[in-house]
Amino acid sequence: MKPYLLGNEELKELSAKIGGWRIMTNHIEREFNFSNFIEAFSFMTKIALICEKHNHHPNWENVYSKVIIKLSTHDLGGITNLDQTIASEINDIFEK
Repeated sequence: MKPYLLGNEELKELSAKIGGWRIMTNHIEREFNFSNFIEAFSFMTKIALICEKHNHHPNWENVYSKVIIKLSTHDLGGITNLDQTIASEINDIFEK
């Protein structure tokens, strides 16, 4: 998949497509909360495999049971279709 920057209309529709994510100026972000560190780390491991598959890696942080993920395509300077795809895949894993 070749990434391209999302246009204004696509950005406006993005919230409905990737529930739970906040649309920021140059990235999208979401906080995920779990019962403990093991659940949070397990989630991060699953996400790492998705990101590696797409060769597109998030900025993220983990403190005990909380994981914050920020997605942006730095090469293009903003939010792309690739960020949207990965956010959707992350949502799918979180909801399972």
